[in-house]
Amino acid sequence: MTDAPRPCNPHLDLVGFKHPLPRLTESLKQQRKIKIVAIGSSSTAGEGDIIPFPFRLELALRKQYPGRMIDVVNRGIGGQEAPEEFSRLESDVVAEAPTLTIWQAGTNAIYHRDLYDPPSVAGTIATGVSLMKGLPTDVILIDLQYVPALLGSKERDTRTMVSLISDVARDAAVNLFPRFALMERWTVADGIPLADLVDPTDPTQLHMSEWVTRCVTSALNHAIVSAVGPVPGGLPPAA
Repeated sequence: MTDAPRPCNPHLDLVGFKHPLPRLTESLKQQRKIKIVAIGSSSTAGEGDIIPFPFRLELALRKQYPGRMIDVVNRGIGGQEAPEEFSRLESDVVAEAPTLTIWQAGTNAIYHRDLYDPPSVAGTIATGVSLMKGLPTDVILIDLQYVPALLGSKERDTRTMVSLISDVARDAAVNLFPRFALMERWTVADGIPLADLVDPTDPTQLHMSEWVTRCVTSALNHAIVSAVGPVPGGLPPAA
């Protein structure tokens, strides 16, 4: 007999969005074809044998809104950070004309601290968000993961980067998905061992485990669905 899978607590009090998603909501109401672009690094692109969040989110949203054509386009490239991702915005976001853009950033600014300056990275994110706010797309920022590779001697810089991304989201009035705070709560409040947050096959202790990837996606889906609210033909939000 196998053990039951550990449940996911999405902690909606923590991850719930501060702003609506008007373009996604309108598209869902009109039952138009919907394109979502996810841009970022390895958490977006995928690492090892773990299916990344864009594919999981696509399946979750298609289940939530039956009959809609919802595509989540994965534009993640492992090892990149906001400066490299910013250079791809024109081709990977603007040209795709998405209803919703999800930008995951900040991790490599700390993991490769010798290559990046966190305030400069935050400035690039702010510039990119400003560009996207001029487009007919909603924007969600995703911050860093809470994993051993970003803690210890790097923790101070990590928390600084988390705070800087939060400031960008606040100043631009776009939604932030606080991945770092969510994963930290799972560890500190829910008693999930820190070792369980990372892929056991990853010697860097940077990349998220299967369980975390699944649960982060579930929490992101909850946040999106709650921000959209009821739409014709959509299922009620999960408890």
